Amino acid sequence: MNRPEPESRDLFAIADLAAEFGISTRAIRFYEAKGLLNPERVGATRVFRRRDRARLILILRGKRLGFTLRDISDYLSLYDADRNQQVTMLVEKVDQRLALLEQQQRDLQTTIGELKEIRKLARERMPKAG
Repeated sequence: MNRPEPESRDLFAIADLAAEFGISTRAIRFYEAKGLLNPERVGATRVFRRRDRARLILILRGKRLGFTLRDISDYLSLYDADRNQQVTMLVEKVDQRLALLEQQQRDLQTTIGELKEIRKLARERMPKAG
């Protein structure tokens, strides 16, 4: 059966979203339990709308970029709020995350340099073959 592309559909089952984004239905239910998603119910069945799909995209992007669920929740809570407030918060969070990643990058470069020096000194002390 041919299904419309996700962007043109209005309703999604939890299994549809899980398959589309390569995540488990359990992960989606977890995001729902944390208040990040709010699907409608038809009986016991969750029915997700385009807005839920868009929010899931933002959640997954935030997780991939290393933001905490709290950061993502704070951002999503402003989703329908003042656009300036939303953008300001996003810039602050991105700046914080970039600063952390840049510090980690400096730390990694230092560690790599130290390990290379240790390896060099250790090889110099190795008995020569032959």
